[in-house]
Amino acid sequence: MILNKVEICGVNTSRLPLLTAEEKNTLFERIKKGDKEARELYIKGNLRLVLSVIKRFSSSSENADDLFQIGCIGLMKAIDNFDCTLDVKFSTYAVPMIVGEIRRYLRDNNSIRVSRSLRDIAYKAIYARESLSRETAQEPTLHQISEAIQIPEEDIVYALDAIQSPISLYDPVYTEGGDTLYVMDQISDKKNKEDNWVRNLSLSEAMKHLTPRESRIIRLRFFEGRTQMEVAEEIHISQAQVSRLEKNALKTMRGYLK
Repeated sequence: MILNKVEICGVNTSRLPLLTAEEKNTLFERIKKGDKEARELYIKGNLRLVLSVIKRFSSSSENADDLFQIGCIGLMKAIDNFDCTLDVKFSTYAVPMIVGEIRRYLRDNNSIRVSRSLRDIAYKAIYARESLSRETAQEPTLHQISEAIQIPEEDIVYALDAIQSPISLYDPVYTEGGDTLYVMDQISDKKNKEDNWVRNLSLSEAMKHLTPRESRIIRLRFFEGRTQMEVAEEIHISQAQVSRLEKNALKTMRGYLK
């Protein structure tokens, strides 16, 4: 995949505009009022985000133009769903959306297809799980399902994983006490922790402004890569409380770092 060419999809990347913070705020106000021209300007002013994201997929055999177009779809979705009242930079919100859109595209266009035999194993396992659940009134173990259908456990795991449909990190899991928990809140980021903005800042002074519990949550979440569920279990509170305390702590730290 060639990423160093000047023109992608008819767009001259050497002449992409750069928007100031004030221009972004002004354009977003117009976008909220339905101004299509402002939306186009905002898209053009953030195309560099798309370019920076598709560089992550340089090892892919996909055409750069195709990835750029898909990334632009993610950018437009981010613009349409971004809440400018929150204390979050647009780029912080948009990049995961763009990455997710490209990854979904790569998965959906993968030449590997789930075989009929794998599907049969997955459906047998699902049927056995439901039957055992009704009989025992509890969720069966993988070993029990394996014994019921006489198929090795590893084959069952592989088959069930193969038929899973991709989901968005921003899909809601459930809402408790007004706090919505998303898929991304339940996923550890051990592989890409260095990409997290918390990791890239000098936080020692900012964290002194947190309560001991907030400081512990931040360290567990962003330095150790724990999920909110894992943090909740360790400090003996609900996941919704972890989410609320985490958001308050990040807000406090951003306020100090500004």
